[in-house]
Amino acid sequence: MKSASKRVWIDLDNSPHVPFFAPIIEELESRGYSVVVTARDAYQVKELADFFKLKCTMVGRHYGKHRVAKILGTAFRGQQLASIMRKHKPDLAVAHGSRSQTVACMLLGIPSLAMTDYEFVNTAAMFKATWMMVPEVVAAAAENFVSKPNVLSYPGIKEDVYAPGFKPNSAILAELGLDESQVIVTARPPATEAHYHVPESDVLFDASMERMAQTPSVKIVLLPRNARQTKTMRDKYHDLFASGKAMIPERAVDGLNLIWHSDLVISGGGTMNREACALGVPVYSVFRGKIGAVDQYLAKNGRMVLLESVEDVQTKLHLSHRARSTGADMNSLSLQSIVNQIAAIVDGQNPKAAHSDSRGKMASSAAAGAVQTSAAARMFAVAPDLAKPSEGRVR
Repeated sequence: MKSASKRVWIDLDNSPHVPFFAPIIEELESRGYSVVVTARDAYQVKELADFFKLKCTMVGRHYGKHRVAKILGTAFRGQQLASIMRKHKPDLAVAHGSRSQTVACMLLGIPSLAMTDYEFVNTAAMFKATWMMVPEVVAAAAENFVSKPNVLSYPGIKEDVYAPGFKPNSAILAELGLDESQVIVTARPPATEAHYHVPESDVLFDASMERMAQTPSVKIVLLPRNARQTKTMRDKYHDLFASGKAMIPERAVDGLNLIWHSDLVISGGGTMNREACALGVPVYSVFRGKIGAVDQYLAKNGRMVLLESVEDVQTKLHLSHRARSTGADMNSLSLQSIVNQIAAIVDGQNPKAAHSDSRGKMASSAAAGAVQTSAAARMFAVAPDLAKPSEGRVR
């Protein structure tokens, strides 16, 4: 066990970061590290932090989609975080794309680890971090990461960190007024305020909603990203809400549990798509920005369908019930690799050596037959395939 004087600061900048960091925080604390958590009051971050019972300090908010407002908001929140962190004096700051945290670390001289799983995200601020970390498939495919000596990697994908511990809870059906006789579709609109958003994604999402509106057995659970998008969705699809064909949960729900109890997922965002892949749920992506290495891999292997045109919505989108099976309960090697490398940095050791050790353990586990043969278990065990850059699977 390590001394509690060793402190890690984690900043939750967006809603997908909450389930991702929850097991990382738990594992770090179980090893004796002190963890201080801050969070941005944007999207459903606060509600999800409460759902996962994470103790965190809310700092800042979303400052809109315009570039100048984003830059000024990032700088302002960075100063707010720096003011708070002066008294905590963390040994390492960790976040999944929090530019404000990077600003605060630069102001205070705190070592930082910036994580991402999408190589086309604006990485200007992230490259100023002490360390960067990406999935191995991204490190293998993206030259801008491969060329950096401070880039770390981990086996598998971000969703492998928390999906293996998932346990279905059917109470969500009654909670949301869902009926298993319906074809339940979880739909996530495109991130219209993100810098990588393209209007074509909206066209494909609208076409998907229209197709579902015309299918009698479909029930749509819509998950807008914020209050502004919620209003837009309610106005645009007023008739669907009025008829009860579409609904929006009144509070934050367990995303994995909702996906599991859905027959399919249609989303304009990366995290929910990959969560569906991890759980073996059919998923259709309407994202039309630059397709990252992880999604290319999943699409190439038939685990995700990329809808590229309105015609695809008509011909490739299958609105039907799916067969459900429960996968094996597996340990997350992705989680262990990430935490091992964080611990190594905090303790002044070589994180790349810790990563190599994790990869060796993964190979040993696979050889010993730790990966079960059930379909869901195989989907959780994506890591070994993703970690073979020599095979040139992703271009």
